[in-house]
Amino acid sequence: MNLYKLFEDIKKPEFSDTEVSMITDDSRKIQKDCVFFCVKGGSFDGHTKAAEAIEKGAAAVVTERDMGLKRQIIVENSRKAYGNACAAWFDHPERKLRFIGVTGTNGKTTMTNVIKHILTYAGFKTGLIGTIHNEIGDEIVSTQNTTPMAYEYMSLLDRMAKEGCDVVIMEVSSFGLVQYRTGPTKFDISVFTNLTQDHLDYHGTMEEYFKAKKMLFDISDVAICNIDDSYGKRLYDSINIPKYTFSRKSEADFYAHDISLYSDKTVFKLCHDKKESDITVSMTGMFNVENITAAVAVCSEFGVTDEKITDALSVCRGVKGRCEIIPTGKDFTVICDYAHTPDALENVLASVKQYCQGRLICLFGCGGNRDRGKRPLMAQSATKYADMLIVTSDNPRDEDPNEIISDILSGIKGTNCPYITVTDRKEAIFEALKTAGKNDIVLLAGKGHEDYQVLENNVHIHFDEREIVAEGLSLL
Repeated sequence: MNLYKLFEDIKKPEFSDTEVSMITDDSRKIQKDCVFFCVKGGSFDGHTKAAEAIEKGAAAVVTERDMGLKRQIIVENSRKAYGNACAAWFDHPERKLRFIGVTGTNGKTTMTNVIKHILTYAGFKTGLIGTIHNEIGDEIVSTQNTTPMAYEYMSLLDRMAKEGCDVVIMEVSSFGLVQYRTGPTKFDISVFTNLTQDHLDYHGTMEEYFKAKKMLFDISDVAICNIDDSYGKRLYDSINIPKYTFSRKSEADFYAHDISLYSDKTVFKLCHDKKESDITVSMTGMFNVENITAAVAVCSEFGVTDEKITDALSVCRGVKGRCEIIPTGKDFTVICDYAHTPDALENVLASVKQYCQGRLICLFGCGGNRDRGKRPLMAQSATKYADMLIVTSDNPRDEDPNEIISDILSGIKGTNCPYITVTDRKEAIFEALKTAGKNDIVLLAGKGHEDYQVLENNVHIHFDEREIVAEGLSLL
């Protein structure tokens, strides 16, 4: 590819006829005739490798300041330029697809999966980009990031377009937005779920976190906002594109009422445009009523009939690691859920509490090298509904697990909720199973779909809670 084709939105450099072998923002991949984008990260600045890239024969380096180099291209934002160049490198696959984006702290994975299920049921060939994995039709593609890095993202879209996908449903993370990983992608419809404390180790403040999420709606044609959430209301009032609201607490453009929760299903009425549909879905939890209501709003905008949506939801089985019931063969229940923020943990516990006939036992921890401020908040959320807490590890990474647990315990002080601490998560799960009695529910919070645990020096070990529960049950 000629260099000039990579830079449609900036002034062409004098050496624009140069043939390019590859593009990268990774200094370890620099090679002859590549274009190296100098991106400044939290711990490394690619500009320090600009001169070296030219010495190694790079066709050009893209910088944010004058480096005094012969083949430099100066741009305002090298991350954004890289995202745009990745799109050009793959001949703009984002122009060949329609896009649905979902952003917010909680609910993204469930909502995107439900939307994909409904649209697939209605005859669309869909692509999915998200936390658990990516999907091209029925093909599963592994992923490392909720929103892939720019080159991987465009490569994935290229595959989706070539496989004949009509629409891509994707979780759009705050990291993906501020790092311009989606390049020049425009979204047909985007959903805002909610905003609660998370990722403040990266964004610094809730205000900056909100601004990051709001970026999605600057590149969207239609917005669907959760007005049960204060940030959702704020977003709705601040954007000037066609927009709709959804709610499970009050009337909105799409809203749910007459909600009944059961251990194996949820039944409610969903209203919009002065019409009412009876919804029965094999997913439980009040938060899933929100997820489903928003999914219905999206699919209605895509032209799917109410009848088709209702039929699709009747055969929807939910999402792995989201309020997932792990079979036990015992007289108690074990639920696995990804809840790893204070709000998510409180929501899942509140929902489960409504149908729990015995004790609600909550096992959870917090990740290391992440926002320390939410650790006591997690404990405070848990004590509101749990009858017993088992505080343990999550992904400790480079922190001492016992120090993380100590931070969590500071949020339990002053409450009457009984608790124990078991540092080793596997042993903690075994203890929860031993503790559980008739009609009790054990909630394993934090890992969800993950089948690994992250230890010191980024070492990943296999850790699937379904397997561990089975092993623990065999020891009873």
